[in-house]
Amino acid sequence: MRQITEITRRDIFALFMYGIDITDFWENKRIYYDFCGKLSEIDFLKRLYDLNALPSYDNRFENAESDIRQHTVNNDDYEKGWVFEDDRLGLLNGDDEVLLKFLCAVFHPAVRIETSYWKELLDAVNGLLRNDGYELYPENKISGRDVYAWRRYDPEASALFVPFSQRHEQEIKSKKLKLSLNMKIRNQIYKLFEKYSTIYRESDDTGWQYDMSTSECVFRDISQFYVPKCFDEKGDYVETTDMKQFILHNSPYYVFDAVEFYEKYNRDSDFAARINAFFKLNAVAYKLDQGCIESILEVTIDKKDVSKISEKGLKELLNEADRYYRSGNKQIAVEKLWDAFERMKTYYSPALDKAKSADKIIDNMSGSEPNFKSLYQAEFKDLTNIGNKFRIRHHETTKIDITDNRQYEYFYKRCLSLVSVAILYLEGGTNE
Repeated sequence: MRQITEITRRDIFALFMYGIDITDFWENKRIYYDFCGKLSEIDFLKRLYDLNALPSYDNRFENAESDIRQHTVNNDDYEKGWVFEDDRLGLLNGDDEVLLKFLCAVFHPAVRIETSYWKELLDAVNGLLRNDGYELYPENKISGRDVYAWRRYDPEASALFVPFSQRHEQEIKSKKLKLSLNMKIRNQIYKLFEKYSTIYRESDDTGWQYDMSTSECVFRDISQFYVPKCFDEKGDYVETTDMKQFILHNSPYYVFDAVEFYEKYNRDSDFAARINAFFKLNAVAYKLDQGCIESILEVTIDKKDVSKISEKGLKELLNEADRYYRSGNKQIAVEKLWDAFERMKTYYSPALDKAKSADKIIDNMSGSEPNFKSLYQAEFKDLTNIGNKFRIRHHETTKIDITDNRQYEYFYKRCLSLVSVAILYLEGGTNE
């Protein structure tokens, strides 16, 4: 897929070649950051490419590694920024994923220089990528440091974040979702808020500048959905702007709201990791992941398994299904997941037609053991029949309507239970 334009690509390359202007302690300055960080160009590229398998542009050498070494180390006569124009590397003219993987490697903890201005470069890169529908985000940590991956960027989805209590409003009202937080974890959460609190300089419509604390920003965000309240000493439920009282004397669902909004202002820190440590320590079966608190008992797609899928269309559909499910839009999540299921069946096309491709997946899953093979064949057939019979895709008007939104939960989890296992057996999968 080539959604990132040449304009954006060249603008990103220019960040590394010519630097960017920032304000540092009220002074404007230009900063520079080399894409290979603490590594040499060759060592960095070898993390992404098999340079011995790429051709040499110099007929004296057999492969790209020898060619590049000659012209960047021995002679140093390649022009600055040569990597961005080199067709062998595909950064200018290749698929989006080639460039995105390159950028993720630039900001990997093993590469980046922690004492440099890498975060400013990352923000600048994301500002450009989002124009073309992508962004880099901290997917996990290694040695306490963020490891970045890429995902599709949806400006409409990010324009208004819906907090936990509002995403699960119907489940809370019907008492299908039950949650309690003891005073110990509430105090831990509030003390963490104090530690990660800072002051922001904001401006109103007239240009007047004023200061706001993180807690004030969080209350402002919450107020978009409901009036922040807590129980006072008399047991009355009253309005509050006191974050401590809001956390200690309130519904646990609203505490989760505050945690999610607080994380928004501390996304580049280890805030989420500390919250999750509190959850684990207090046996709270939830996890803060990418700004959303979700049950760890839910059926979800393992991002590590999805990242190993070589077919980009399937990978994208699975990521979209997961994102819509996490946001509470289960109708679209089911539609995306069923599209992923159908696309997965063509994984080995065009070498094999759709039926034979699906058979190969089933053979891989079952190890050709007859009992498992018949089990998976039946499940593939049942899911295909469900997709043909019910109105999974909203544009299809000749199918059975799904009038109870709770049924989407069943459809999603049933399909995902098969797909999440099947992708482990695709080429490049793992039995770990």
